[in-house]
This record gives sequence, structure tokens and C-alpha cells, in this order.
Amino acid sequence: MESIWFALLATLITAYVVLDGFDLGAGAVHWWVGRNEDERAQVLRSIGPVWDGNEVCLIAAGGTLFLAFPRVYAAGFSGFYLPLMVALWLLVLRGIAIELRGHLDDAIWRRMWDAVFAGASVLLAVCLGAALGNVVRGVPIDTSRS
Repeated sequence: MESIWFALLATLITAYVVLDGFDLGAGAVHWWVGRNEDERAQVLRSIGPVWDGNEVCLIAAGGTLFLAFPRVYAAGFSGFYLPLMVALWLLVLRGIAIELRGHLDDAIWRRMWDAVFAGASVLLAVCLGAALGNVVRGVPIDTSRS
């Protein structure tokens, strides 16, 4: 049974990485690729239909990890608490930036949310990369640092 849960968890994490990689990339380059308002809006429209669905894979993976492997969840969350909280807030900031960008027809308002979207996307990629690097390197999960 553990093998089935592990396969499901691996599938969900892989789906998130593949699907959200496009969103992170679009967000990271959107500030520099879009030379004007129309091009930036086009970048956002390209991820518009799918960006919410990508996070569903991440939430489902977290729920699956909690349900099927609670000790791994507890150890991982205690070892990666700060990066996970930073990643969570960056995900929230990205969503806020996408949603609020079009609420006012003001150039300063849009540029501000464009910068938040680009910055949060870059920082989220760095944060998730650092977390993956620490998983590969190994993180102490007890008080003896072993």
C-alpha cells in the first residue's frame, strides 16, 4: 500500500513541478520580456487559464504526504519550516499580483503588481531550489544534528 501512496505522491509533485514551472518562468521573465502593457498582459493571459490548477497538485501532494506518511511530513515540515512558509507566502503574493493587477487602470498600479509578480516568481523558484538542494544534501531532523 505504501508503494501506491508513494507513486501517487511522486505523480502529484511531478505534475506540480512540470505545470508550475511554466508559470514560474513566465512570471520571472514577464517584467523583462513584456516591453509594453499589451505584451505583459499577453504573458499573463498565457498562464491565466491554468495557474490556479497547478497549485491544486501542490495542495494534494501536501495532503497525501500528511495522510500516507505523517512521520515524513512532520520531519520535513520541522526541518523546512522557514522555506515552506516563505514559499507559501510567495505563492500567495503571486496570486494576489495576478488578481489585483487589472483592478485599476493606472500605470503605477500595474507596474507595482508586475514587479511583485516577477519578484515573487523568481524568489519562489530560488526558495524551492534551495529546499530541493537541502533535501539532496540532507537536513538534520533531531537535536543532535545528525
